[in-house]
Parts: sequence; C-alpha cells; structure tokens
Amino acid sequence: QVQLVESGGGLVQAGGSLRLSCAASGSIFSSIPMGWYRQAPGKERELVATSRSGGNTHYAVSVKGRFTISRDNAKNTLYLQMNSLKPEDTAMYYCAACPPTYYYCSGDARTNDDWGQGTQVTVSS
Repeated sequence: QVQLVESGGGLVQAGGSLRLSCAASGSIFSSIPMGWYRQAPGKERELVATSRSGGNTHYAVSVKGRFTISRDNAKNTLYLQMNSLKPEDTAMYYCAACPPTYYYCSGDARTNDDWGQGTQVTVSS
C-alpha cells in the first residue's frame, strides 16, 4: 500500500498557474504508474494526467498543452504544473498510485486502491 499526500492547491484567477505536489511513501513509487485525477461537485472522478515510471506521459484532451505531469523518483514525489487555468478546472485534485500491471493509470478511477486526501483547486473568472 502507498500513502499519498497532496499539496499546492488554492484559489487562482483564470489564466493563472498552480503547481500540485504529491508525496508518496514506500519503495514502489519509482516502478508504478502514477496519476492525477479531479472531481468536481456532482461529477465523476476523471483522469487528468498519468505518468509511467520511465517518464512517458498521457493527458486528458481538456488539459493537454496546459498541464504538465512530472515525477521525481528519488524524492518519491509526483507533480502537476497547471498553466492557463480555466474556471472549468475547478475541482478537488487527487493523486493516485495505479496498479503496477497497468501501462498508464486507467480512466476508470475504481481501478485504483491508493489515493491521497485531495487538494482543492478553485479558478475564478
């Protein structure tokens, strides 16, 4: 089991930037896919971005070109740099450790067992 702690959320104006961090415990961080998901009120949790252990990445269409996922395996930390934020990016953002047999984190959030507590991102117009 991996324990995850997110930080870096906050209130920002449209067009602004935020950087989220996710500190992970355990020695398996470097060998598993990791992902950022978000959930807005009344909506399902959706995959935003995912990273393989070797650094390959994949993004949701809605954030491609604006968000960048990265990881520092030496520090067991996952990041999400969010630029050009829009009001529709407002949500609770969660970090997830994904099954080691997966190439990337799945779009189905139910496949993940290990989640952080979430960090709120609010973008004002």
